[in-house]
Order: sequence, then structure tokens, then C-alpha cells
Amino acid sequence: MGRLEGKVAIVTGGAQGMGAATARVMAAEGARVVVADVADGQGRALVADIGDTASYMRLDVTSETDWRDVVAATMREYGTVDVLVNNAGIQYFAGVEDVEPDRIATILAVNVMGPMIGVKTVAPIMKNAGSGVVVNISSVDGLRGVNGLSSYVASKWAIRGVTKAQALELGPTIRVCSVHPGGVDTQLGNPAGETGAELQRHYRNVPLGRIGLPDEIARVTAFVASDEASYMTGAEIAVDGGWASGIYHAGLPGAPV
Repeated sequence: MGRLEGKVAIVTGGAQGMGAATARVMAAEGARVVVADVADGQGRALVADIGDTASYMRLDVTSETDWRDVVAATMREYGTVDVLVNNAGIQYFAGVEDVEPDRIATILAVNVMGPMIGVKTVAPIMKNAGSGVVVNISSVDGLRGVNGLSSYVASKWAIRGVTKAQALELGPTIRVCSVHPGGVDTQLGNPAGETGAELQRHYRNVPLGRIGLPDEIARVTAFVASDEASYMTGAEIAVDGGWASGIYHAGLPGAPV
């Protein structure tokens, strides 16, 4: 019996990358999974591969109408929503002197407003059912700063804080946690498609010395969503190979050679 047996989960940005890995892991753990995304072809292909326990629904996370439609369709098909994984997210590389207001607004709309609308939409259903779990996917960059990504950093720090506010407001019925991936070998995390030593050289200063795999993040998300994590809420879980712990100082004990 899987740790998510009998549960219904919506995974946003679920058609590819970490979202697809999360959908696969949750389905393998017994959940019925709604893959929610704007990438129709990839989403339908994923669902066909997973099988009868998954369905695809188109969702622009910035649209409250889309959210209502997806949640209503999920209720018609499965009868409830037990888990929401707010995984959809985008990046924007620009120096602090070069950021464009429209791009900042888009980042905040997808990465912050989207999850907030999602929680607003599913919370009444979860409250009525007497339980529910929200997992907001933040980032290691929601635990620290990084140059060239100030808008993205702002969004990921924001969703970290929003998670804590949601945990306070929605407890004790609904648990809300944030998961903070580090570098992950997806199109978003490895856009150049590097492999082998070429890829890993970027991570020699991470304590575990390598990039993460989508399944490694997905398995933690599935755990947080499960009853095994029943006393966790408002928590931030770093799944980053130790990246948030600090940086190595060359020449001091423990630094990579």
C-alpha cells in the first residue's frame, strides 16, 4: 500500500521536469493525480504513460477562472482534493540595474499569486473534508540570495513566507509546507542540457557534490504530502544537496580539493 493510497492530488506545472516526476511518484504511491499545466502535448503524453490514475487539465495558474474550472473538474472526476502541489514556476535572469517591471510582475504572478489563488480555491474543499495538505515548491534561492536572479529570489522568499501565513490560517485542518530544491537536472535547472562531468563541475562546492535529480525532490514532496508527515506544517524543507548550508572557503579544512 502506497503512502498516498486513496488520495487525490493536483500538481501544477505537472507536465515536465519536477512536476512530472512528482506526478509519477505520487501515482506510484497510490494517489490519483491531476496533471495541471499549459503544456498540453506533454501533459497528455505523461498522463497516457502513467495510466488510469492520472488525468490532464489545462491550467494557467495566474487565472482564477482556470483554477475554479480545474478544481471543479477534479471534484466531478474524483470527488475531492486532498493534496495541492504548487510546483509551477518560471525564472528571470537580469541584474538589479536591468530588471524590467513587466518581467518582475510576470514572475510574481506565476510564482506567488498562482499558488495563493490555488490555495484560496482548494481550502474550502479541504476544510469541508476535514483535512488536506498544500506543498508549495520554493527554492534554495528562497533561503539565500543569488546574483542575477533578484526577481526570482523575491518570489521564492515570498512563497516561503506565504507558506507560514497559510499554515497559521489553515491549521489545524490543513497542513502547509514549503519544499526548497537546489540545482535539479531539468530543463529549467540545466537549460544547456549538459551531462556527466561537464554538468557536475558546477556543483563541486555543494556538500553532496552533484546536481539533484527530479525524483529526489518528488519523493520528499510525496512524503510531506503523506500522513507520515502529519505533525509537519509551516515547515521549510531544503532538498538542495546542502547548498543552503554555506559555501566552501578554499584552503580551510573540508574544502574540495
